[in-house]
Amino acid sequence: MCGILAVFGCVDCSQAKRARIIELSRRLRHRGPDWSGLHSEQDCYLAHQRLAIVDPASGDQPLYNEDKTIIVTVNGEIYNHKALREKLTSHKFNTGSDCEVIAHLYEEYGEDFVHMLDGMFSFVLLDTRDKSYIAARDAIGITPLYMGWGLDGSVWFASEMKALSDDCEQFMSFLPGHIYSSKVGGLRRWYNPTWYSESIPTTPYDPLLLRHAFEKAVVKRLMTDVPFGVLLSGGLDSSLVAAVASRHLANSEASWQWGSQLHTFCIGLKGSPDLSAAREVADYLGTRHHEFYFTVQEGIDALEEVIYHIETYDVTTIRASTPMFLMSRKIKSLGVKMVLSGEGSDEIFGGYLYFHKAPNKEEFHEETCRKIKALHLFDCLRANKSTSAWGLEARVPFLDKEFIDVAMSIDPKWKMIQRDIGRIEKWVLRNAFDDAENPYLPKHILYRQKEQFSDGVGYSWIDGLKDHANQQITDSMLTNATFVYPENTPTTKEGYYYRTIFEKFFPKNAARLTVPGGPSVACSTAKAVEWDASWSKNLDPSGRAALGVHEAAYASDANKTDALLS
Repeated sequence: MCGILAVFGCVDCSQAKRARIIELSRRLRHRGPDWSGLHSEQDCYLAHQRLAIVDPASGDQPLYNEDKTIIVTVNGEIYNHKALREKLTSHKFNTGSDCEVIAHLYEEYGEDFVHMLDGMFSFVLLDTRDKSYIAARDAIGITPLYMGWGLDGSVWFASEMKALSDDCEQFMSFLPGHIYSSKVGGLRRWYNPTWYSESIPTTPYDPLLLRHAFEKAVVKRLMTDVPFGVLLSGGLDSSLVAAVASRHLANSEASWQWGSQLHTFCIGLKGSPDLSAAREVADYLGTRHHEFYFTVQEGIDALEEVIYHIETYDVTTIRASTPMFLMSRKIKSLGVKMVLSGEGSDEIFGGYLYFHKAPNKEEFHEETCRKIKALHLFDCLRANKSTSAWGLEARVPFLDKEFIDVAMSIDPKWKMIQRDIGRIEKWVLRNAFDDAENPYLPKHILYRQKEQFSDGVGYSWIDGLKDHANQQITDSMLTNATFVYPENTPTTKEGYYYRTIFEKFFPKNAARLTVPGGPSVACSTAKAVEWDASWSKNLDPSGRAALGVHEAAYASDANKTDALLS
């Protein structure tokens, strides 16, 4: 991941303003510690902090077309850049960077080219010929992007809120799958898949089609010129990523530089469910496995830094981001700069345990659509910013555009949980990789019950966070929360505690509004809480809040596990 910052229409174009842009861009240096670049053009500035993954030697940004009239600053990876270059034979490329195609595609096709990109990306492009500019974000919002407005009429774009929040009067999260054009003056959606309308699909389930689509998604993400690995929790999603990557690594270009043995990484409290499951999967696949540990106290000590980096006060996101943040630091210390991760599967296939209570296939499918549309505010934000905090890039094959098209076209009756015939959550995915002749994974791992990352690292992690928050936040503070925080009022002491930390770093109302709210149980949307009347009395995002579903569900407040702070 890289960090981008772009500003257009500044009234002040002095050296002091340039220095200020450089200062703000440095706030993103954790995302891109390998190089810093800045292009200034009258009242326009495009800054870049680079994490070099593809073409480390010559791909520094901003990038240009042949005569340098088109300038682009990009955060992300374009997996089909080689195929796109073949369509641009009349253009001269200056680097081997996968992102340079964006400048030439704009030159060739104008603003209507974003749909041609296969990858994860946020970019800002300046056309000096008419001083117009565009900004765009990938289909799902895997890479972060914010847009802001200054009192002087300037328009700002940045990879993280911290780079523009002080200088903008208003700002917002840039919508995924959208493009902004200065010529038009507003956002428009460039990503228009069939599933987006939430109409119910009728395509029969084809396990081999689903399997091949996912294998293709993993293989294209092995594009790298630096050491890499896979985040392996031992759950279904990360285990499938590791299994497919391990199976295809030897035939990839990456193996020529880094060998054919895959590196895998896991973190947890000692004795956690994830550690033992990940170790078993790693042994089965023959990966070089790296196991990291943390204590509840170490996680608590990191909370302020975590919230500063991930820029949210959402309880679920903070719970899961903290161990991922700690693990990313360890991974980067080994010299690794890129990892594959399993985000997105639960949203696409209805993998969260509350989906057991979906009343019919229509509501099941509509909820998966809602979850995918909100990924940029939750799991994508966590996966990107927790890793980028240490200059590590996370790639997510489940959120491949082609794979999503295949998976979301399946008649949702096949995704519905039916315990009486042995169909647990994500059965369609499990079954697709249930190959008796050439197994991808051990059977019991392939059919392991869903664990949310914040639960799987060790149940006492969440319990410890709650205990710590109870010590910091008084009953009176929570009682008066609606007066202190009228927007997205926290309803628990844990939520209140996170909010106080967030407000310290991001005090503006615009910052508060970038974080979604509403009731949730086991990571559901507010709409899905209606599926079970008992859930409204147990609103907790942990998977264990799915009463009657999770094997280690909360029995009552009286006998929840006490955390051992060590």
